[in-house]
Amino acid sequence: MGSVGVILMIFSLIIAITSVDAKSQMSKQEKTWFRNVCRGKEKIVKIHFYVQDVLSGPNKTVWEVSRSNITSISPTSFGQVRVLDDLITAGPEKNSTELGRLQGLITFADLKESALAMNINVVFSKGKYNGSTLCVLGRNPILEMDRELPIVGGTGVFRMARGYSISNTYSYDPVQDYGVLEYTIYVAYVMKSRDVLH
Repeated sequence: MGSVGVILMIFSLIIAITSVDAKSQMSKQEKTWFRNVCRGKEKIVKIHFYVQDVLSGPNKTVWEVSRSNITSISPTSFGQVRVLDDLITAGPEKNSTELGRLQGLITFADLKESALAMNINVVFSKGKYNGSTLCVLGRNPILEMDRELPIVGGTGVFRMARGYSISNTYSYDPVQDYGVLEYTIYVAYVMKSRDVLH
C-alpha cells in the first residue's frame, strides 16, 4: 500500500472514531432532535408582530455606522450602513406587549431604487418562543407593499428553520421620525422531542 493509501486509511479511521465519540456524547434530547431531522418531522407556524422603528431623538434604535463617498448625493442613500435594535411588539402601539427585539444590519444597496440589503435577527424574549431567534436575510425594496425576505435559519425552538417573512410599513410619523413595521413570518422548523406526537 502506497503512502497516499496509508494516509487515507488513517484519515478514515480518525473520522470513524470521532463519529462514534460524538454519538456517545449526544444527549437523549439531541438524538431525538436529530432523528426528527432525518425523518422530516417539521412544524410550520405563522408568527405576526410589529416593529417599533425609532429613527431619531435621544432614544433612537437605528444608528448610521458607515457611508460611501456618494451616499450624500445618491437619491437612494446608496452605501449607507445602519445598525438597529428595534422593539418587537404584539400590536402596533408603542406600549403594546413586548415580544423581543429586531437586531442587525441594513445597507442601502441599490443605485436606482430604495432597497436594503438586510441581515437581521428576530430575538424573542417573551412568550412560547422566548430565547429563540430567527435570521432574516435578503433584499428589501422598502417602498413596495408585501416585501418578501427569506428566513435562512434560527436557534432554540427554531433550530434549522426555513421560511419567509412578509413586511409592510404600518405607519410613519414624519414629525417624530417614527415608523411602525408589520411582519408576518411563515416558518418551518424541526420539532423537539416534546413536540412530537407518539
